[in-house]
Amino acid sequence: MSDWLDVAPEEEFGIGQARLVHADGLDIAVFNLNGNYYALEDRCTHEDAPLLGCGLPVEDLMEGDQIICPRHGAHFCIRTGAALTPPAYEDMTCFPVRVENGMVQTRDDRWD
Repeated sequence: MSDWLDVAPEEEFGIGQARLVHADGLDIAVFNLNGNYYALEDRCTHEDAPLLGCGLPVEDLMEGDQIICPRHGAHFCIRTGAALTPPAYEDMTCFPVRVENGMVQTRDDRWD
């Protein structure tokens, strides 16, 4: 079972913000959409490009509940990881998120 990773204190993680967490060679993008938290692997399934890790401001990468790949413009649903537009056809990997003692946390549960 993987350990929970601290993302940010809940009071410092505002609505519409996203944070990037690094763990064991994996980058996880965590989003606050209207007070609900979602986590996705930070890579476009089209050509393995980083999304939040690309260095652009999150405002340039998010549109409502979608994250947009800066390389070729593929859209993904932040809530489900679903690929919504070409050139991506494969969904993104989603991870669990929780708030524990005021801290937003996520973990890689794929090998549990």
